[in-house]
Amino acid sequence: MSDKGMVFEEKDMIGTVMGVDTSRVFIEVSNHELVTSMQIGGLLAIQGSTAAEYLIGITDRMVRNMDSRLSFESETVEGEIPVEEVQRDVVRVVMVGTYRTRDGSQLNLFKRGADSFPQIDRKCYLIEAGNLQLLMSIFVSNLAPEKRLQLGSYVHDKSAAAVADGDRFFQRHAAIVGSTGSGKSWAVALILERASALEHPDLIVLDMHGEYSPLGAGPSPLAVSLRMAGPGDLVTPGSETVFLPYWLLNREEMLSLILERGDNAPNQAARFTHHVYKLKEETLNSLGKTEVLASFTVDSPIPYNIQDLLDRLKAEDEEKVEGAKAGSEKQGPFFGKLTRLISRLRSRIDDRRNGFMFAPPGDALEYDWLNTFAVKFLSSAPKSGIKVLDFSEVPSDILPVVVGVFARVLYDVQFWMNPGARVPVTLVCDEAHLYLPVSDESDVISERALDTFERIAKEGRKYGVSLLVISQRPADVSRTILSQCNNFLALRLSNDQDQAVIRRLMPESMAGITDVLPLLDIGEALLLGDAVVLPSRVKLDPPIIKPNSATRPFWTEWQQKPSADAAISGGVECLRRQSRI
Repeated sequence: MSDKGMVFEEKDMIGTVMGVDTSRVFIEVSNHELVTSMQIGGLLAIQGSTAAEYLIGITDRMVRNMDSRLSFESETVEGEIPVEEVQRDVVRVVMVGTYRTRDGSQLNLFKRGADSFPQIDRKCYLIEAGNLQLLMSIFVSNLAPEKRLQLGSYVHDKSAAAVADGDRFFQRHAAIVGSTGSGKSWAVALILERASALEHPDLIVLDMHGEYSPLGAGPSPLAVSLRMAGPGDLVTPGSETVFLPYWLLNREEMLSLILERGDNAPNQAARFTHHVYKLKEETLNSLGKTEVLASFTVDSPIPYNIQDLLDRLKAEDEEKVEGAKAGSEKQGPFFGKLTRLISRLRSRIDDRRNGFMFAPPGDALEYDWLNTFAVKFLSSAPKSGIKVLDFSEVPSDILPVVVGVFARVLYDVQFWMNPGARVPVTLVCDEAHLYLPVSDESDVISERALDTFERIAKEGRKYGVSLLVISQRPADVSRTILSQCNNFLALRLSNDQDQAVIRRLMPESMAGITDVLPLLDIGEALLLGDAVVLPSRVKLDPPIIKPNSATRPFWTEWQQKPSADAAISGGVECLRRQSRI
């Protein structure tokens, strides 16, 4: 690091400290011309307890008013002292760190948090130009090169790179939020692009609308593009299609899809549980898996035949047993009580949109299939470490449980893996509000996904699983999950409820910084959290490969681009086939 430190001259002085509380400092401005170049979110330096120490703060508020003062210098011959109007500017600053030009043998050090409170009348300086570049370079130099996640540049100084700590950004969960059209998808693509430059990245993008498929296309793809199988993939599935067979669902997940809510629910749940357990037991016996037999549960991911389950439930639903009189029959204990369960399960099976779950290819019913599935998604091999899984053809009514099952299975594998062999993996949760709603708005199906992701949010860090939550409506995302995110990339947010979510997650003294959220330009963001030294307003770099999320120029296209009847007809046929292919 250069031994040159920040140097402040008289022209950089903006005023002196006039008031101090536990988190903020109030500065009375003496240089009224300089204050016009200040911005909310700009940096100030306040002289500390020694000549080598400066307390660094972020401008939170600026106020200008006029005061009436007695002008003793203008006293008249008669002894009258006139009153004059005097301009008064006051700046409120939030303390964020301490900078020292020297600390022992070390030069130019910055640490988060103020070591002391500034004293009244201490001089305050605006940090700009060379001093700003030096301070930003200190932030970067404190990070080892292999940890640097470069996102763009600082709005206040475009020559300084905005860099986050890659380890802290991913290991403590993160969220990217912003209104539609603010640049969220570009931000995600940029982060994936940066990760793709690493030797062994392992990220799985849960893509709800097929936006990120371009990242897996072209001569130099950044990711492997996969998609959940649709109705058109059931006969001849391609290598990019993914199935999630029913036997991966645990008891609660399957019952959320088929169990009715009524007097018969306990009987239906009990018989479902009994028969699934027996079918899994028979599978293990047939394969000679004696060690697994000794400890498996009904939730263990062991293949079984769904038709056998239907047959056994139907047999009990129609069962007659011997009556009190010789040769007579009476209704069995579950006669007629499982009819609706059977009907609901059969309707799920017969719906071709659910074929990825209930009509998987034959090899997906093999015992070793789960090994192949886990390796496909948890592998961090070069050129295949970033996976984009398209869920756009999954029916919306079961989307939460499908996403939840997928995440839970991979998390469980990671949980039970040898700790020394684990490679960290991040689940990139696109459009999280669709399947991770606030708990008081969730239904039975959404609750299953919430259980899984809230568990990952609370415990995943210990097992090398983190979340990158993306949403245009953070107010609609589980508060438990957002509260576990220690880093935020907040783009423009227009809705006051969404702004309030970000504000609540900030320390009270820093909440004012979020007031700029509705004013951010496209591609601008507030970078907040453990991964950065200071909360910063940054301009994100555009990604090389753009996702399919660009805002269409409606007015221009209406003027220049006619509709295509053949394309409309093609869309109708794809709708009928329930396939985009």
